[in-house]
Amino acid sequence: MLERFQRFAVYYAPHAGSDFWQAGTSWLGWDPETGQSVAHPDLGIDLARLTQAPRKYGLHGTLAPPMRLSCEPATFVDAVDVLAQSLAPADLGDFQLRSIDGFLAVVPGVQPLSLTDTAAQIVRALDPFRAPLSDADLARRRSVGLTARQDELLQLWGYPYVMEEFRFHVTLTGRLDIPQMQQALQAAIAWIGPVMNEHHRLESVCLFGEAEDGRFHLIRRFALRG
Repeated sequence: MLERFQRFAVYYAPHAGSDFWQAGTSWLGWDPETGQSVAHPDLGIDLARLTQAPRKYGLHGTLAPPMRLSCEPATFVDAVDVLAQSLAPADLGDFQLRSIDGFLAVVPGVQPLSLTDTAAQIVRALDPFRAPLSDADLARRRSVGLTARQDELLQLWGYPYVMEEFRFHVTLTGRLDIPQMQQALQAAIAWIGPVMNEHHRLESVCLFGEAEDGRFHLIRRFALRG
């Protein structure tokens, strides 16, 4: 089963039974736990178009970004399991809807330091299992214009937005112009807003795998037991 995935990531994902998960998966149109497409709600906007870019990833917040492995997938699964046993649950803060670099996302109003620290621990612990980035991967990451520190982090950890550059977010759209952002924000306030009032904590981490078609699937959830 694991061999069908070409990259692996460790994400935050709401529990499947939660209102946030149900609202978010229908918003994006993809349920990574069932591996099935989901009908978009009728909110008066073209959600299929606005969510095309993030749909394949599913509803998630990145903790360890997608990586190719330098080991067997089963070894990586065991490493995530061991890591989860050492990590304590972390507060995710109060969720808000916000435009970030042209895309709409759910973010903490103030990112808790415990969340930043937990994400850093995950990146450090799993880096030995990561295959080096290819020249093409490096060029693609650098094409967006990185700071010197972000480029250093890219070379050290395979991703520029880790450690002190980490900003937790749950992506809801691709890049939008101002009128599209206004429409998407109003729709998200109506559809996602009511479920953001739940108490959100990082109580588990989820292993996701990227299939050949580019879609990500939730492979396994690991409770944090530290």
